[in-house]
Amino acid sequence: MTVLHLADDTEAADLAAFLSRLLHYDRAAAVRLQAAGTALAVFGRPASFEVLAVRAVRLAKPYEDGLDVTLDVTVSAGDLLEAVDETAATVAVPAAVTGPPWSGVLPPRGGWRTEPGLPPVDALRSVLSAAVAEFRSRTQELPPERHTRAELDGLGREIWSRTVGRTRLPVRAVHAAQSLGFLRSRPPAAAGAPGAGEEDGIALFSSGAWLRLRTPYGSIAVRRSGLGTLDVSVR
Repeated sequence: MTVLHLADDTEAADLAAFLSRLLHYDRAAAVRLQAAGTALAVFGRPASFEVLAVRAVRLAKPYEDGLDVTLDVTVSAGDLLEAVDETAATVAVPAAVTGPPWSGVLPPRGGWRTEPGLPPVDALRSVLSAAVAEFRSRTQELPPERHTRAELDGLGREIWSRTVGRTRLPVRAVHAAQSLGFLRSRPPAAAGAPGAGEEDGIALFSSGAWLRLRTPYGSIAVRRSGLGTLDVSVR
């Protein structure tokens, strides 16, 4: 069994927290792992958000397993969580599983350009709070005969598909970032980290049909035309 040595126990704890949040939305969640050099990328799709979440994890040493210098495998998120040893800062890679359709459709590796118009993080939180409040208020106002799954899903699509500020980023991407712990306040010690010149290290990028909301704790990627279209990047 392949064992990955993480940079420190904080990386292990953050990975465990990310997996726990994914499993909160889907107990059968799967994640795709890609490791190269000293970086491990963990891709997941939180149920109902229609986005991809990406958690980057630092490794203690460049990945190598025999002659293989890269890792690319889809595994059970629950099995991976159980394999995280926070004290030892290691994670054992579980057996591969048959990946869900989204796991074959990942954002491109390069070609990302900065997108203007993203509001500051406090404004993003305000937009999200207003959207959540509106959803709750409008669902409570529905008469009993209209309180159906189809009605609630339609209302959700209307609200979460709205765009943020002067960008094309849907509110559901911000909702996913908040729910997965990506919109936490940045610690003062990170002030000199890469990207610190941007508001709280948060920025928006685009590449082809993809948008990526990057934060110091992870990224949310979303296809502007939806994840179910034929315009895909398959790896």
